[in-house]
Amino acid sequence: MQISLRNDTKHMSESDRVFHHIRGKKPGATIVFFAGIHGNEFAGVDALNSVLSNLDEANISGEIIGVYGNIQALKENRRFIEKDLNRLWTTNQLQELKNEKNPTHELLEQRDIFKFIEGLLASTDRPIYFIDLHTTSSQSLPFITINDAMINRKFSSCFGIPVVLGIEEYLEGPLLSYLNTLGYVSLGFESGQHIDPAAIKNCEAFVFLALWHTGILKQPNEEKIQHYESLLKSATKDINSTFEVVYKYHIQPEEDFKMLNGFESFQYVKKGTHLANSDGKAIYSDYSAKLFMPLYQKTGSDGFFIIRHIPKFFLKLSQFLRRIKADQLLTYLPGITWHNKTQGVLKANLRVARFLTKSIFHLFGYRNKQIDQTHLLLYNRERVARKKMYRNEKWY
Repeated sequence: MQISLRNDTKHMSESDRVFHHIRGKKPGATIVFFAGIHGNEFAGVDALNSVLSNLDEANISGEIIGVYGNIQALKENRRFIEKDLNRLWTTNQLQELKNEKNPTHELLEQRDIFKFIEGLLASTDRPIYFIDLHTTSSQSLPFITINDAMINRKFSSCFGIPVVLGIEEYLEGPLLSYLNTLGYVSLGFESGQHIDPAAIKNCEAFVFLALWHTGILKQPNEEKIQHYESLLKSATKDINSTFEVVYKYHIQPEEDFKMLNGFESFQYVKKGTHLANSDGKAIYSDYSAKLFMPLYQKTGSDGFFIIRHIPKFFLKLSQFLRRIKADQLLTYLPGITWHNKTQGVLKANLRVARFLTKSIFHLFGYRNKQIDQTHLLLYNRERVARKKMYRNEKWY
């Protein structure tokens, strides 16, 4: 089934949520592509229509599913109608979702996507991959965003493009963060700027290579693989490092925020660089580092991010510490206890945590969220990651 939202939106409904579903002749993994979680981002929709429509089912093992995100917003070419669909996937919101009596547009969309996810997870015990396709409002290299679990790191490394860790610490309720709490390989791919035709080509390349690396696509044309790998290598300017978010400028309600023109994602900026204006006052960078996803659209509360390169030594050290579950040592520190050991959640008293830098917690796999004036919750994706599910995958 294939429907083009750009050409036929009048009769689009929740029943059209799954706009591609290919079942291979042989059993295998399942890969789910979400496209249009933000309704002004069409590259993922166009790329899936292009790539998946030309696949031979005889050359497929497992299942490929293409899922529309915010259908109503896609119809109107808007990021969202009332609420950002990619900021609603919190534990509290999901608990309230089924009993919501007057759901907004986005809650109706979320309810339907949630139902799809629950049904899928109940239908298979084979490996499942979730990939959320996006574009940015600024010029940008293609890149991958992940929650920091080793299964995500390993799979992301297959593509040879920039990977950004830690954004979940600065965003409330992304879809991928919810999926990561369930332990599945889940990543976001940002293919370029909304209005750049190259973003569609980058997304096509990524979708095809994802099918190849998951083993779902059998015996693809070698020239096609090389072409797509070369395309992404060129688009990313040979940058394939791992970065970490260290800062986000959060736009307050009613704030008049305007990014200065000409900035791009992955652009190096020096400390003191004039980046934006807020209510007529200048905003300067507090870091000498790379700018990330500067906001050049009217909707959204993420003004810009700052990212830094992570040395390979620290990536390998964190891998070792997680493999031996060294995070258990953290509970011997005063003020740090298990909040939920099964789900990998620590609780830390701020009076203690302020003496430990974020980078220490990050080495052990923990990302933090402040829950009140005195305590942090520290989340570890490693303890819930379904490593056994992916152990026999060719990339593992």
